Amino acid sequence: MRTCRATAVGKLTVVLATLVLVVTACGGPSPRAWAASVCAALTPWRSEISRLTSSTDQQMTAQTTPAQAKENLVRLFGGAEQASETARRKVEEAGVPETDHGEEISTGFRTSLGKMRDAYGRARDTIERLDTREATAFYDGVRAAVDTLNKEYDASALDTSRLNSEELKRAFDEVPECR
Repeated sequence: MRTCRATAVGKLTVVLATLVLVVTACGGPSPRAWAASVCAALTPWRSEISRLTSSTDQQMTAQTTPAQAKENLVRLFGGAEQASETARRKVEEAGVPETDHGEEISTGFRTSLGKMRDAYGRARDTIERLDTREATAFYDGVRAAVDTLNKEYDASALDTSRLNSEELKRAFDEVPECR
């Protein structure tokens, strides 16, 4: 009798574990859990982008040689590219929120971050190709690269008016990670 009951309990445990896996695989995180994960991914990204933007501004006005400025700007834009990819990957790892239009919303966040990553990468590549022998031409090229970056960055912003989930709007307003 004891063996039968142990076997039945063991089978029940396997069935319950299987159900948990199936339910977990079929459904995504709750809106609150997803919003918390997304904000946890975006908070360090925003801080890093802010820091890098400040450093870029300083670099643009610093009295350095074009070669030094080029090295610093390539490193800064490479850091912004990497930070954007890290945030995009973490949003991807957050999954798809269990809400109306969850897939579309998740895709929008990832796409926006991917476009920002690519804009920083193109700016880095453009500056990397600039010739530093003529300072005026170099800094004109840097300004053009930064102008293009700003336009691409603005164009890649997530259209939050399409965030068609009241649950997610509420979650973003309520979870501590988003404050």
